[in-house]
Amino acid sequence: MGDRQVTHDPAVRPDGRDLGGFRDDTAPWGDLTVCVAGAGVSGRSVVRALRGYGTTLVVVDGSDDTRARANAAELEELGATVRLGDADTLPDGVDVVVTSPGWRPDAPLFGAAAKAGVPVWGDVELAWRLRPREGAAPWLAITGTNGKTTTVRMLASILEAAGLRTEAVGNVGTPVLDAVVARDADGGPAHDVLALELSSFQLHWLERWTEEGPGRLAPRMRAAAVLNVAPDHLDWHGSAEAYAADKGRIFEGAELACVYNTADPETERLVREAEVTDGCRAIGFGLGAPGPSGLGVVEDLLVDRAFVADTRKQAVELAQVADVVPTAPHNVANALAAAALARAHGVTVTAVREGLRAFRPDAHRIAHVATVDGVDYVDDSKATNGHAAAASLAAYPSIVWVAGGLAKGAEFDGLVSGAREHLRAAVLIGQDRAVIRDALERHAPDVPVIEVDATDTGAMETVVRKAAELARPGDTVLLAPACASMDMFANYGARGDAFAAAVHGLLGDAS
Repeated sequence: MGDRQVTHDPAVRPDGRDLGGFRDDTAPWGDLTVCVAGAGVSGRSVVRALRGYGTTLVVVDGSDDTRARANAAELEELGATVRLGDADTLPDGVDVVVTSPGWRPDAPLFGAAAKAGVPVWGDVELAWRLRPREGAAPWLAITGTNGKTTTVRMLASILEAAGLRTEAVGNVGTPVLDAVVARDADGGPAHDVLALELSSFQLHWLERWTEEGPGRLAPRMRAAAVLNVAPDHLDWHGSAEAYAADKGRIFEGAELACVYNTADPETERLVREAEVTDGCRAIGFGLGAPGPSGLGVVEDLLVDRAFVADTRKQAVELAQVADVVPTAPHNVANALAAAALARAHGVTVTAVREGLRAFRPDAHRIAHVATVDGVDYVDDSKATNGHAAAASLAAYPSIVWVAGGLAKGAEFDGLVSGAREHLRAAVLIGQDRAVIRDALERHAPDVPVIEVDATDTGAMETVVRKAAELARPGDTVLLAPACASMDMFANYGARGDAFAAAVHGLLGDAS
C-alpha cells in the first residue's frame, strides 16, 4: 500500500456554505435543499432517508411516462417536489445533488452543478454521512467485475452464522440508505455489521477519504475486497483505467484489511495504491496454497494463514471445498474472499464453515438444472460478459457451450482461445452470435458450431435440443452467454428460465 496522503473535504461551496460537517445523523440536515437525481429505487431511498430530517427535497427525472408518474406520486406523498421530463437543469437553491448510481458522469445536470459549485454525492456517500454517531454498523464491502452478489451473500451467511444482525445491501437487496437509517425496537441501529456490494457506478461517486486532525473522520470500510477487474462499462467510465480506478476507491480509508485476488494482478495494484488507515493489512486470496497473510486451498481444504497468531508458521482450516456449492473454482475463490472479510471482522472459524455450508447461490449463477441421459445442464445466464463466461467454462472438462446475445462491443478471441480445450461444441443464439462464431473459427476451428437463427424467446427450445444432439454422456451443456440478454429476453433471469424450461422439456421427452 502506498504512503497515505490526507486530503480535505471539497464540499465547500463558493458562497461559503461548508458541507463538510454533514457527517452523522445529528447534523442539521433540515437546513439543506437536496436535488435527487432519479426517481427510481435509489432516488426513493434517498427521499425516505432524508424526509425525517426535514430536508427540502427536489427530485428530477428525464422520463415522463406512466411508470415515472407513478414513482412521482409516491415521492410526492413522502414530501418531495418532483420534476419530470427535465433532468438537465439544476433547480434553484440546491445545496447538494445526490445521484442514483446509473447516471453518467457527463450528464448535463452534473455540469450545471459543477458550474454552480454544488457538490454531487452518490447514495453510498450520503449513507456514509448519515450513519449514526453512536453504534453505527461497520461496513464490509465487496466489488469486482464478476462474483459480487454471490460473494456478498456468502459473507452475509457467514455473519449470520456468527450470530450477528446483518444484511446484504447496496447494489443487491436492500438499498444501503434504508439499512443505515433502520432502527431496532430500542431505537438503536438495526444491524451489527453490513455486507455491502458496491458497483463501479456507486464507487465513482464516493468522495476521497479525508482526515481532520484530532477529530478526524472515522475510517470508511472496516474491510474491503476487490474480487477481479476486467474491462466493463467502458461507455460509462470512459476507459479501462478509469473503470479500474473507480473499483479501487473501495479501499480508500480501509481500517483493517484490503482483500485482493492473487490471480489478478490488477487487484493487488489497487491495494498498493490505496490510501488507508494505519495498521490496515493487505490480504490475498487464491486457489493455491496460501502464503503468509493469505487465504487459499490445500488439497480439499480452505485454509487461513492471515488471521492466526503466527502467519509464518500457523494455518487454520476454515472449511472443506465440498462445503462450497457449487464447487466451481471461481465460486471457491468467492468463498475465500467472503471468509477473508469475515475473519478480518473477528468471525470464528466455526461460523465461516457453518455460513458456507448454509449458503446457496441465487438463481442463474452456475446452477445445475438437471441431468438428462448422462449430460448435465447448467444455467449460468448471469455470465453476461467474457470474464464471467471464462470462469464458467473453466469449471467443466467437456462442454457444449450455449452463448450469444448482445455483445456490447466486446471481443471474444481471448475467451475462446482460453476455453477451446474444454469445448466439444457450441450452439450460438442472439443478435451478436456472429462475433462469437468468428472467434471460434479463428481459435477453435475443430469445434462444431450450430447457429440458431431465430430471435424469439421460443428459440431456446431449439437451442437446447441442438445442444442435446451434440452432447455425450459426461458432458455439460452450459448456458454461459458472455453477452447481455435484452435482444431476446427481458433480462438474464428470463433467459435462464427459458433455458431451464427447455431442459425440463427434454426430461419430459425422456420419461
